[in-house]
Amino acid sequence: MSDDLGTPVLDNHLHLDPEHGRGIEAVKDFARSGGTHLLVVNKPSWLLGVEPQEGDDFRPVFETTIDVVASANEILSGRAWPVLGVHPGLVSKLVDDRDFAPDEARDLMQAGLDCAAEYVADGEAVALKTGRPHYDVTDAVWDASNEVLRHGLELGADEDCAVQLHTEGTDDLSEVAEWAEDVGLPAEKVVKHYAGGRLKGPTPSVMSEKDRLEVAAERGDPFLMETDFVDDPDRPGAVMGPKTVPRRVRWMQEREYDDAIRNAHVETPERVYGFDTTATLDR
Repeated sequence: MSDDLGTPVLDNHLHLDPEHGRGIEAVKDFARSGGTHLLVVNKPSWLLGVEPQEGDDFRPVFETTIDVVASANEILSGRAWPVLGVHPGLVSKLVDDRDFAPDEARDLMQAGLDCAAEYVADGEAVALKTGRPHYDVTDAVWDASNEVLRHGLELGADEDCAVQLHTEGTDDLSEVAEWAEDVGLPAEKVVKHYAGGRLKGPTPSVMSEKDRLEVAAERGDPFLMETDFVDDPDRPGAVMGPKTVPRRVRWMQEREYDDAIRNAHVETPERVYGFDTTATLDR
């Protein structure tokens, strides 16, 4: 029996691995806790055993996510959607482990994003994912990574879709927001995953820790909530579990953060992704 929280409850960024992880069992936990909607981001290609040589080599990674979303949609009272792209950490796998030059890594990762954008164009995915490393890299790798990020923003503008970003920890990505605006992608459709409670530039997808959520709720700016559940049996305590967002919504209800709940789970999802979490809720 699920815990009906009386509101749509969206986890904006988590991973599902039906072969190696909990997969649909994690979705069941989310739903039983009161969760209704999911944005499921493909796992990094190397964690699924894919060593790409060209853009089309990413297709098995993307199709694994599309398939598990279809299964999730049989369970949720709301809906799940795929978010597809290339994890920015791939640049280091290519340069450090496979002897790619930074510009060669850039070209392959951009080709992977081109492939992901085809699924958005076909209506099989709702957003793209790109970014840049959150750790120290050489100037050449940093420059190549920013070119990949910019390419993702251009594809988002071309497909009129949101772009989720994996970046360094920061509360100011106004420069990246300007890059987006320069290519015709509204800054609000750029989403920083793993964000704190405040952010300049893109829309923050706030990690569902109470202190971060209090900041976001009190500020009143558009925000989303996420767990970044990694669904990796080798890292069972990593990041947050799939029950976390529904539990945090309950906690927010107890503190009468009703406006913030509507902000994160109804208004901002529609503003960023164009979908209606209330209309897609089957009671």
